[in-house]
Amino acid sequence: MSLSTVLVHDGVVVGLGHTQQPGLAHAEVMAINQAGEMAKGATMYVTLEPCCHHGKTPPCTAAIISAGISEVHIAVVDPNPQVCGKGIQLLEAAGIKTVIGEYEQKAKEVNEGYFKYIKTGSPFVIAKFAMSLDGKIATRMGDSKWITGDEARNYAHGQRHIVDAVMVGANTVLADDPQLTARGYSGKGGRAKLQPLRVIVDGKGRVPTTARIFSEPGKTLVAVASHYLTDDMRKLPCERAEYVALNSTDGIIDIAELLRMLGQRQITTIMVEGGSKLLGYLFDHNLVDKVLAFIAPIIIGGDEAKTAVGGAGVDKVRDALQLKDIRIERFEDEILISGYT
Repeated sequence: MSLSTVLVHDGVVVGLGHTQQPGLAHAEVMAINQAGEMAKGATMYVTLEPCCHHGKTPPCTAAIISAGISEVHIAVVDPNPQVCGKGIQLLEAAGIKTVIGEYEQKAKEVNEGYFKYIKTGSPFVIAKFAMSLDGKIATRMGDSKWITGDEARNYAHGQRHIVDAVMVGANTVLADDPQLTARGYSGKGGRAKLQPLRVIVDGKGRVPTTARIFSEPGKTLVAVASHYLTDDMRKLPCERAEYVALNSTDGIIDIAELLRMLGQRQITTIMVEGGSKLLGYLFDHNLVDKVLAFIAPIIIGGDEAKTAVGGAGVDKVRDALQLKDIRIERFEDEILISGYT
């Protein structure tokens, strides 16, 4: 969930709040604490209906009422059955004016991962890749650094800060030995304190326990076919990595099962960063919700150079996946095409 709150008193912003780790103060409480006494009589603007139930934190509606806030503007009603209008009712019963629906569509987009998770229990899956004009993600020798420039890579790194997990296949780890951490400009800056969960789809257990990804801050989860789980994997310190054994066919694990398991762990949004085989599987099984495709004005060529999306694909062009709600953005010489499946 990507929740944000602004508190305004006499035309001046007196408090700001944003989504934090589970168990920490929600955005509304964060803004109220920042505003202090200035919260009384203030107007609150929030992207999602304030919660009204006890979870890992007390209800935000109680904090809003106690702070003496006079008006709350709510962009979108929370679809969670535990809330779903009940928060609004409590605020209005306390004499607080509520305004519903301002910037509703934008708020739904900001919270798209949370909305899917609440309705299905499964994470929102974003397929992200960078490719040349001829659809290649690397040369025939496996070189992929760098297809896109600094601006595009900076945007991509920014996305890691707002998802719960980043997922890659074993081939990507073996070829690139990536960090997969949320970092600063183009990946060259310092690491963020809060890191997304790193998920490696490694059906046959080929990724060595010495891979750089296991020494990075944060947690790595490796999904392995049960009969490929080794003693070395089991001995890896639990603070560095966790191995999960899943059902498989010929060493190819059931990724739908993996997604359900991640949903049970309250992972709401996953960004899949490759490679070709993993993305192909996800598209073949209709497991992708959103696409972020960066296109660079270069030609790589080569029959053996990998394309962005592998898998079985479709037999006829008319059966190809057509994205909806397309957006096109430019980053220096690169183009980002984003859309929903």
